Amino acid sequence: MSESLAGRMGTSSGVSPYGQQGSSANLADILERVLDKGIVIAGDIQINLLDIELLTIKLRLLVASVDKAKEMGIDWWEHDPSLSSRARPASSDDGGAGPLALENAQLRAELAELRAAVEHKGER
Repeated sequence: MSESLAGRMGTSSGVSPYGQQGSSANLADILERVLDKGIVIAGDIQINLLDIELLTIKLRLLVASVDKAKEMGIDWWEHDPSLSSRARPASSDDGGAGPLALENAQLRAELAELRAAVEHKGER
């Protein structure tokens, strides 16, 4: 009556039938597949009160290797100064926002030129 469950199941040792080595190999295989292919987890949380939307949170999670992410065109960590030493920190001479501030300033200058050209044409 004192026979262990492992003895009744046909295994004489107290080791799991799957074993430690097999489960870690399976976990490694799963992790390798996920990083190689990538996985997306998406979900939305919405809080309503009397049919009035108070809060919506959209959650998007992508798990992939760096190579797979770059293949998909995702490389934001390379341009973030807090994550990459190669990223150019925002400086005060470009408005503090980096390349987007420079592009914005160029677009504003072009728009001002176009407006001036239209006004000049209208004066004729």
